[in-house]
Amino acid sequence: MDVRAELTAFLMSRRARLQPETVGVPRYGERRRVPGLRREELAQLAGVSLTHYTRLEQGHGRNVSAEVIDAVAEALRLTADEREHLGNLVHPPRADPGPSAPVARTDLVCLMDGMPSSPAFVHGRHGNILAWNAPAGLLLGDGGAPGTASWPHLVFLDGPFRSLLLEWEPLARRLAAYLRLSLGRYPGDRALAAVVEALHAQSADFRRLWAEHEVADWSTTVCRLRHPVAGDMEIAVDVMRPSGEPGQWLVTFTTEPGSPSQAALRRLLPSM
Repeated sequence: MDVRAELTAFLMSRRARLQPETVGVPRYGERRRVPGLRREELAQLAGVSLTHYTRLEQGHGRNVSAEVIDAVAEALRLTADEREHLGNLVHPPRADPGPSAPVARTDLVCLMDGMPSSPAFVHGRHGNILAWNAPAGLLLGDGGAPGTASWPHLVFLDGPFRSLLLEWEPLARRLAAYLRLSLGRYPGDRALAAVVEALHAQSADFRRLWAEHEVADWSTTVCRLRHPVAGDMEIAVDVMRPSGEPGQWLVTFTTEPGSPSQAALRRLLPSM
């Protein structure tokens, strides 16, 4: 990732989404050539000089003070994840290439195997599937077998998996946002960069979502699936980061007790 170019594009995209009337900037009826706030309007809103903000947006952020960065983040109404990303772009973390062959922690594998009624899996920092339990294999099929696939590949490039999702766009948008946040967190991770490059080359949908410059971490969400065996179900996807392991996440799929979705999952997992 070209950090300077990313910083410029990110700030411009956040500035473009702010409408003058929503932040108290008068329009005076003039026609605007660009959407959102102008640079000078954002600088005034943040209480910083236009020169300081312009240097920041042009990718020269290393000598900009933390106070200026905080003021700009506040004026842009950035989320916590967006603030983290901005900080990573201005002051990139020390390069951490990560393990060459990541392996799921043994205790996480044991934990998943002790969950016979709940699909669960472990993924790495760019969504690479490291391990899953038997219920997850039954739910998701062979396309996501550990060691052979990743969530980015499944969501954007695997047609059969995509056909399971009744609402594909929200999950895809969240995944693209997570990958962008990860690039800022791990600037030296070549495997992560390769994933993004491959998606950009092979998926028009990914290119469209990537151009929006959204940033978000993994979080609890709800997915609606139409499984060929179990039928329709609504599944809560919970994401947990185990202590002591910054590069692995434990993900569980659960259904509401007594719901039609739980009944559908039970049809798929007769041992429940």
